Amino acid sequence: DYENPPTAVNITWSSINFKTILQWQPKPSGYFYTVEIHGRTSDVKRKCILTSETECDVTDVLGNVKETYTAHILSVNPAEMDNFEEPPFAVSEKFTPYSQTVIGKPEIKDYSQKGSKLNVVFKDPLTPYIFPNGSFQSIQDIFQHDLEYKLYYWKDQSSGKKDVTTKSRNFEVNIDSGKNYCFYVQGIIPSRRENRNGQESMVLCTSGGKNILDEYGTEVFIILAVIAVAVITLAIVLPVVLCKRKKAKKARAMREKELLNGA
Repeated sequence: DYENPPTAVNITWSSINFKTILQWQPKPSGYFYTVEIHGRTSDVKRKCILTSETECDVTDVLGNVKETYTAHILSVNPAEMDNFEEPPFAVSEKFTPYSQTVIGKPEIKDYSQKGSKLNVVFKDPLTPYIFPNGSFQSIQDIFQHDLEYKLYYWKDQSSGKKDVTTKSRNFEVNIDSGKNYCFYVQGIIPSRRENRNGQESMVLCTSGGKNILDEYGTEVFIILAVIAVAVITLAIVLPVVLCKRKKAKKARAMREKELLNGA
């Protein structure tokens, strides 16, 4: 009789924007793993059949995102495969994509600072799930009114942070004109007990309130000064040079005339 292979340990669900990967240990030697996904109300689905990997992308078998699933990770001994006995398996914790997937980073598409208004336009992260027309569903398409976004913003170089919430894809906030602001956007699901806050977008800063000296420093000022001096010098020197040349030309013409008359 063959020994039963070891069963999987440290089984974890890793899910961002509904892309869900199951991971476990140890690396198999002389046996394989097969993953079974059991839903409360759905049929058992098999993924990563007879794999020697220790992770499996199970996104496509978790199509009902509000369903609660468990994974059975079977340790399959190739010599025992004809015995029709259930191979030994380990069971994961329960996983409900709708309440447990992490909201990924929103993408900031555009921003502007005009006077005392800061405008920020951003885009929802996409999920691996597809509409019938072939386009990817965004997290907004799945979460609908459960999802909102927060803009955190503050004066550049300061630590006083303000925030404002929206369910749309753009923010308009009142700011002090002439000052620069930094900001980031984050998705939030207020109805969740855990994983409420999504990943933060990259931090961006405006330069609308800066003058050219703040922006480029003294180098530009020096270059501009040099150009200005050169222009002024040219404006003074050029007429003098031209005037002298004109006088010299006139004197030469006079001399030539005198020489001709003398001849």
